[in-house]
Amino acid sequence: MKHLSIDLGDVRIGLAMSDSMGIIANGLETYQRKFIYKDVEYIAKIAMDNGVKCVVMGLPINMNGTSGERVEKAKEFANLLDEKFKENNYECKIDYQDERLTTVTSERVLIEAGVRRENRKKVIDKVAATIILQTYLDCHPGR
Repeated sequence: MKHLSIDLGDVRIGLAMSDSMGIIANGLETYQRKFIYKDVEYIAKIAMDNGVKCVVMGLPINMNGTSGERVEKAKEFANLLDEKFKENNYECKIDYQDERLTTVTSERVLIEAGVRRENRKKVIDKVAATIILQTYLDCHPGR
């Protein structure tokens, strides 16, 4: 089963997709946000065009385990995406994955890979989405 993960930010959205067996996550793109409904439409189209059956939304839980405004924004986005799927009669479940420290990990990976500071901003969200998805796939095999 194909999965798509979302690392939702205020300016950019990182996207990653699994292979068709749902084993390996691959970075897809860093999307520049426009307007929430256009963003939802764009991501829904990617999911539907690629036969995605599960969208994994990164959940930005606070380090102390509490939920804040960013969690609510992620859930709102996921709800709009779910509505878009239903509107198109497309069956796709939405699940959540704790994304604590994924951006920090992504930054470290990019630094170790020798990516220059000005170029890291272009790909960090895509790398974070890849880490979110791979974590999800590793924790939920066959899901």
